[in-house]
Amino acid sequence: MSPDPQLVLYDYWRSSAAYRVRIALHLKGLAFEQRPVHLVRDGGEQHAEDYRRLNPQGLVPTLAHGDKVLTQSLAICEYLEEVFPEPALLPADPAQRALARALAQIIACDVHPLNNLRVQNYLKGELGATAGQAQDWMQHWMALGFQAFEARLQAQEDTGPFCLGARPGLADAFLVPQVYNAERFACDLSPYPRLRGIVAQCRALAAFAAAAPEQQPDATPA
Repeated sequence: MSPDPQLVLYDYWRSSAAYRVRIALHLKGLAFEQRPVHLVRDGGEQHAEDYRRLNPQGLVPTLAHGDKVLTQSLAICEYLEEVFPEPALLPADPAQRALARALAQIIACDVHPLNNLRVQNYLKGELGATAGQAQDWMQHWMALGFQAFEARLQAQEDTGPFCLGARPGLADAFLVPQVYNAERFACDLSPYPRLRGIVAQCRALAAFAAAAPEQQPDATPA
């Protein structure tokens, strides 16, 4: 499938926020062009003036759709859902749609912002945290988020193999990248059997495999 010149994703292979959007794009079967923005090289390409004009926050992902420029992974996924409604990322039932958004926001609003690259750099730089202390910080906040996520999943009577049913959707697209981060930072995932089962099911699907960090054109050794 050739990339659609109307859809251009500015991303970084190991950014979990960009990873979410890649999953959403692949789940919807949308072809897109990737333009990597290296977050570490030369002090971070996201700080370059031309990229800041595109995304004043200097973050990834950014999605250009024609003349429209979209930022923030959750907003981008919601946009894709509205503009390309099939296959759907959100359930039809309003309560289940709200739950899907709540699960995604546990990751996007409560876990990831406390653990992203800017926070890690601040902890180790300005605050003088050791590598071990920074890792403890990461593990603490991820564990709190996963505990809540697991509890919400366990409260569902029958969610199927994915977060909310027989097909993966928005919640799964946000969960899998966060688990990838947790594995990178040696978080103990044994207390979350439902969560681990869902991630295993997702990773077996072509859309998730194609979106995986190591499969991206800018992937480099850790």
